[in-house]
Amino acid sequence: MELFLLIIRVILAALLVTAGVAKLADLKGAERAARGFGVSGQLAKIGPVLLSVTEIILGAMLLFPSVSWFGAIGASALLLIFIAMMGYQWSKGQAPDCHCFGQLHSEPVGVKSMIRNVIFLGLAIIPVLRGSAGQGLALQSVTAEMAPTILGTLAIIMLGGALLYLRKIVEAQDELRRRLDVIDVISREGTAMDHDHATDPNQGLPIGSPLPAFELHGLNGVTTSTRELPSRWAGMLFFFVSPTCEPCQVMLPEFARWTEELAGRVQCFFITSGNAKDNRKKFDSIDSAHIFLDEDRRFALSVGGRWTPTALYVDSNGKVASHVAAGDIAIEELVDKIKAAALDAPFTYFANGSHHGRGLKIGVEAPDFSLLDINGGEIGKQHLLGKRTLITFWSPTCPHCSAFLDEFKTWEHARKNGEPNVILVSDGEIDEHKDLQLASPVVLDKGYKTAAKLGMFGTPSAVFVDENGIIATETAVGASNIWALLGRRNGTN
Repeated sequence: MELFLLIIRVILAALLVTAGVAKLADLKGAERAARGFGVSGQLAKIGPVLLSVTEIILGAMLLFPSVSWFGAIGASALLLIFIAMMGYQWSKGQAPDCHCFGQLHSEPVGVKSMIRNVIFLGLAIIPVLRGSAGQGLALQSVTAEMAPTILGTLAIIMLGGALLYLRKIVEAQDELRRRLDVIDVISREGTAMDHDHATDPNQGLPIGSPLPAFELHGLNGVTTSTRELPSRWAGMLFFFVSPTCEPCQVMLPEFARWTEELAGRVQCFFITSGNAKDNRKKFDSIDSAHIFLDEDRRFALSVGGRWTPTALYVDSNGKVASHVAAGDIAIEELVDKIKAAALDAPFTYFANGSHHGRGLKIGVEAPDFSLLDINGGEIGKQHLLGKRTLITFWSPTCPHCSAFLDEFKTWEHARKNGEPNVILVSDGEIDEHKDLQLASPVVLDKGYKTAAKLGMFGTPSAVFVDENGIIATETAVGASNIWALLGRRNGTN
């Protein structure tokens, strides 16, 4: 029994020290995992460091009988916390990456990871129940007869760690090989690549826009509207593909894996051009109920899916909740973010790029302000409360604003009760705006100081503030993006 207790302590010590050191070696990954579990701010940076140091200290304590009882109690408490946090995430249908052993081994939270921690907890409880005086042999008390058993245990633990690391290397090689295949496909000399439709692959709808309404024909014969697609989950992930897209072919195993990993939380849909016959042959490994034909690519182009493959995340309210991710690397990054996120949290979105150096304001409370409108009235933050408000930013010297004005006035004067309030912010003089004949209040913001706090850049642009005074969308720049925020294609439809 004394030797048995020593072996248990050695196993627990090896597990804790390995987990702690592995996390310290990949602090960025540990921080992402912490955020996936709902930890925010500086705590997401400091927490993994403190946890790693604690694991290492507890592991060291387990090697010495004089303090191993306290180490076992600490290890049991940590494991109970891990199991509770995993169980909570799992019960909410979320599966953040546990990052338990850093880059050596990491997997989404699930039954398997919880069972593993329960087993570790069972081992830790044994020395706890033995009490401080019953911790077994000290390392220096090991005899020559006992050495093979101890060394054999250590060898098995080291072999397990080596196999995990080897598995990581093999997975990295497979990933590198797949990406090289994609590079080979898209750089092949003499191969016609139809990208006439493409401009910037990262241009898409502003985050917070409603998904445009289009009819799509399913490979299973069912025709549906994009706004009628099932959203029993926390969101929908659209993959824009094509039967002639060779990178899409290379990524088929990844598509299948992601669809399985996200099942129950996010529904994956594949939007493809071409005819049904070619697509059935190309995507035979994907459930045909989730494949829809967009033969002329009107839907894909309307949301920014100019390239294939491209991905776009839409939340359970049918609102665009990510920038478009074009290409295998960007798509994989988007999927990883989705897997780690609390998708049912308000204002969950996935962005890329610098956002013109200003950062996104989504989910941020609108600043207090007080501005005079062109009729001398005072407009302040209180005017944003109680109903959704579209704040548009204009300039009398902006030719794009002038071109947009007629359509905007048509929509503004035809607004119904369900339409949002509107406030127009400009930096010109009063006389320059009185002839515009706008129904909504026009306020003057010299130098756009208040507008900048709302995330404005460029004119015309607009942003939605919800009924609680919270900025609910990305800033939409240009007429087409402003109409997209309103769920329209222009001022008349």
